[in-house]
Amino acid sequence: MEANNLKKQYREELKQLQIELIRLQKWIQDHHLRLAIIFEGRDTAGKGGAIYRFTRYLNPRAMRVVALPKPNDVEKGQWYFQRYIKELPNPGEIVFFDRSWYNRAVVEPVMGFCSKEQYELFLRQAPVFENMLLEDGVILIKFWFSINIVEQKVRIEDRIQNPLKMWKLSTVDLKAQQMWDEFTEYKNQMFLHTHRPDNPWVIVKGNDKQVARMEAMRYVLAQMEYPEKSQAKVSFAPNPEIINVFDPSMI
Repeated sequence: MEANNLKKQYREELKQLQIELIRLQKWIQDHHLRLAIIFEGRDTAGKGGAIYRFTRYLNPRAMRVVALPKPNDVEKGQWYFQRYIKELPNPGEIVFFDRSWYNRAVVEPVMGFCSKEQYELFLRQAPVFENMLLEDGVILIKFWFSINIVEQKVRIEDRIQNPLKMWKLSTVDLKAQQMWDEFTEYKNQMFLHTHRPDNPWVIVKGNDKQVARMEAMRYVLAQMEYPEKSQAKVSFAPNPEIINVFDPSMI
């Protein structure tokens, strides 16, 4: 009975947050704003599920989910950020990046997909690139979904055994456990080099997927001041046990 009540409570609160996201989207459309939300994090940490809940009831004409495949031969010869620039939000649009240019900060160097020089150049250029976006009026939110090593192992095993989730399994997933420490080191360096007070990394503890999704939604809504916000039937205060803005003392 208690489990059913908790599930009902989750669904009702999720519904209220999704209603607020619809109101937020309408405000962004009406004011021709541009919002980009980046979802990064450990493999299996719940990025895709969170994006699905964020976007489920939004107007598809005013939002996009961007999940780029590996670069082709032409893109490999371009400036690294070039193919992502094409995907930035237009006026009145929200873009959800299911992984982003930050592939070069963690996944690529860990897996050997880029050179040391390319990696170091990225760390120098990323803050400059993002500052240009902010100066031009783009609203940028950067989430890092965290997960512990035990929970990640459980979820990887589930992907291996569940035929409905096999498509989610990648080479990176299979190496995520054995290269856990390498991912941690590059993640920490990414935070140290690309976190700024006006452009922070927001860390979401994702061991509980349902809670993580709702707290990420709550954080986004808390950053915006759309007119109907005062009428909301849900709290906008993110749970500090789940959501934290990065601080160097965390490392």
